[in-house]
Amino acid sequence: MKPEKLPPCYDAIIIGGSFAGLSAAMQLARARRRIALVDAGQPRNRFAAHSHGFLGQDGKTPAEIVAVGRAQLAAYRTVDFIDGAATSADGESGRFLVTLEDGRELRGARLILAIGVRDELPALPGLRERWGQTVLHCPYCHGYEVADQPLGVLAAHPMSSHQAALLPDWGPTTYFTQGEFEPDAEQAALLTARGVRIERTPVTQLLGPAPRIDAVQLADGRRLLVNALFVASRVHMASPLAMQLGCAFDEGLLGPYLRVDDFKQTTVPGVYAAGDASLQMGNATLASASGVMAGVGVHQSLVRDDPVKCWRAQASRPV
Repeated sequence: MKPEKLPPCYDAIIIGGSFAGLSAAMQLARARRRIALVDAGQPRNRFAAHSHGFLGQDGKTPAEIVAVGRAQLAAYRTVDFIDGAATSADGESGRFLVTLEDGRELRGARLILAIGVRDELPALPGLRERWGQTVLHCPYCHGYEVADQPLGVLAAHPMSSHQAALLPDWGPTTYFTQGEFEPDAEQAALLTARGVRIERTPVTQLLGPAPRIDAVQLADGRRLLVNALFVASRVHMASPLAMQLGCAFDEGLLGPYLRVDDFKQTTVPGVYAAGDASLQMGNATLASASGVMAGVGVHQSLVRDDPVKCWRAQASRPV
């Protein structure tokens, strides 16, 4: 009888093809492992015009950086690029099955979840259409580009006052408590020492033609000059795969993130995580570095135990 036709089998399936996923793939490609890089083309940084603070890549668009990474990976014959979303994953170490949105299935000995996160912004008119341009999440990523302009921090969680204390290094700063996130005595003293204005009347609207901000309007009718607004968004997993696999999470300052060990393995054996989904602090360099570690961790685990042979044995068994 003819052998059973089974889905393609890989040493590792990497889900997510931005900075973390590409970095993980590079380590495994150079180790001459057969890998699949599955990417839905919806990176978290797609709203940003440029990437900054990433050594060697400063000022390039995120899409440019990804394109270069994919081109470099394409030189390695063991890499398969699969465009599309992964909708489900199950199995165990050495025997994972990933299903794509078009119904295709992939088998892999290891999984790397570089799935990223999605940002939940405060429900304030005008934020979404300016996100990544004049409504920003990270002063280290974007502060230099808006320096010497009136800046604001829209409080969204108890640590927002920490962000407000940083911003005067880039420009005059107003901390908008939104009537909810009042700084304590120590925080207020630091903000005052840093020259930060504390505004307790909530912002109700952003003014000016998007993506520009000319001012913010307050609940009492006042308008304050602000040209860039920083807000630390609440984050959520961009994919349900980690939950389907039973991975454990820790609760960070801005939302849940995957619990991993030093080699980026999650609490589920054989499942690794990299990038923003596994970090409390999102940053291009940190995402890439975590991808490197995940790739190295996967390779070393395969050296110790090469379960992909089990899949191949099954694939060659007549039925």
